[in-house]
Amino acid sequence: MNGPSYRDAGVDLDAYADAMRRLPDVLRSTHDGRVLPLPGGFAGLYRLFDQRHTYRDPVLVSGADGVGTKIKVAQRAGAFDTVGIDLVAMCVNDCLCLGAEPLFFLDYLALDRDRPDVVERLVRGVAAGCREAGAALLGGETAIMPDVYAEGEFDMAGFCVAVVERDGIVDGTRIRSGDRVLGLASSGFHSNGYSLIRRIVFAQAGMSIDSPVPDLGASVGEVLLRPTRIYVGPVLEILGQHRDAVHGMAHITGGGLQENIARILPPNVDVVLRGTAWNVPAEFRWLQQLGGVAEPEMWRVFNMGIGFCIIAASDAAGDLTAVLQSRGVDARVIGEVTAGEGRVRIVES
Repeated sequence: MNGPSYRDAGVDLDAYADAMRRLPDVLRSTHDGRVLPLPGGFAGLYRLFDQRHTYRDPVLVSGADGVGTKIKVAQRAGAFDTVGIDLVAMCVNDCLCLGAEPLFFLDYLALDRDRPDVVERLVRGVAAGCREAGAALLGGETAIMPDVYAEGEFDMAGFCVAVVERDGIVDGTRIRSGDRVLGLASSGFHSNGYSLIRRIVFAQAGMSIDSPVPDLGASVGEVLLRPTRIYVGPVLEILGQHRDAVHGMAHITGGGLQENIARILPPNVDVVLRGTAWNVPAEFRWLQQLGGVAEPEMWRVFNMGIGFCIIAASDAAGDLTAVLQSRGVDARVIGEVTAGEGRVRIVES
């Protein structure tokens, strides 16, 4: 065959087909009876209602996110198995803040060239996150984009659809003075602040992905690639038992505790967090010392050990904490709501 081919341009259709053949079983591992089979379809089909799932006034909740420059750490490490979990977590935790149960998930994966083994490992990570969140991996897109991405580069984006009864939406409007703030422990840096992390660890300190961090008992790669915690199961259990007591929820991502909690506050209240209510995990202090980062900047950029917050009625805080702890979540009261102007303050006592 004369003339240029698609392979010459950087897209190997045979390798792409190989990657696609690896994925159906991975996707099916996340499906339940609400996913309708559609071999070769151009989209996914999902039933909202079935014999076990009915709704009075359902509202669909959607969210989209990525994992930021944590992708660069995965590329540097050649580690493709867990960033898919991060991708799911960033989306489902956001939808969870509205009190919504994840239904299904779509992913978008873009690479510099066709690498079926990498695609499979990345999507397996997404599927693992979906199984933990109870969401069906309904489909997605794998795009081969030579010249857009440099050799060895890739990026991921995710899209979640969840559902909540209209009268069960948790939107923060019921937050009032006297409420308690419950902090749910993070699993580390999650997927935020990695541009600063990479600058400190790799550019400034000159460490490699395999460099040991003795104080943490792990390598740089192990510390930085811990997957984002998915809070769906424990929080949905709380909502099933105590939904009326839950007045607001916040996923602690970029902007830290102050900016993310402030997003859900009515204009007539403040939140006061006690910085001594939990021990900031060692990895945050290691990074701060390594880079000489000022304390206010640490609190502004990172979750500092609290990945999700629930603002609840004061008389229910103990019961909610007990449920969370029974599900293996390190949860505790870390602050309270006071009269104010929609601000969040962190105090040391």
